[in-house]
Amino acid sequence: QVQLVESGGALVQAGGSLTLSCAASGTIFSINTMGWYRQAPGKQRELVATISSGGMTNYADSVKGRFTMSRDNAKKTASLQMNSLKPEDTAVYYCRLVMVNPPTRYEYWGQGTQVTVSS
Repeated sequence: QVQLVESGGALVQAGGSLTLSCAASGTIFSINTMGWYRQAPGKQRELVATISSGGMTNYADSVKGRFTMSRDNAKKTASLQMNSLKPEDTAVYYCRLVMVNPPTRYEYWGQGTQVTVSS
């Protein structure tokens, strides 16, 4: 059974920086994508960034140029470096893992970590 644990959420002032981490435990298949999603109060959960097992990244337009996602496959971790934070970045941030062991697809979510950006 795979578990994802996020950490690093905090209260930060606008313009500040924060790094979120996601640690995975259990068996991780080589074909996988890790991602960060966020959900603000009263809003739907939205994609922030994803990174494939090969290192290819994808970002939401709202965070391009400010956020950087990386991963360490050996350590089973993923990070999200967030710079130039804005109040609208306030949300609970969730880590997601999708992996494939053909023909089966697996999806896991972490419990989330709160990021609050004050103006």
